[in-house]
Amino acid sequence: MTDADRLEARRARDAFTGRALLLAFGLFVLTFLVAIDRTEWFSIRPATGTSVAMAHAAAAQDALPAEKTGN
Repeated sequence: MTDADRLEARRARDAFTGRALLLAFGLFVLTFLVAIDRTEWFSIRPATGTSVAMAHAAAAQDALPAEKTGN
């Protein structure tokens, strides 16, 4: 292989690497923008039926006025 062929191969590899990095950056930015618009994706939710029931009961207890809770 001559030096010119090696140089061409390196240029092609560098061009491909640059385009791949640019594509990865663009996909990361797109993912970030979608994620910040959907904050509910990052809320912690109960995993089982029992924990769902306890979470609803706790939320209902927190929503009651202070005079009904005995405080």
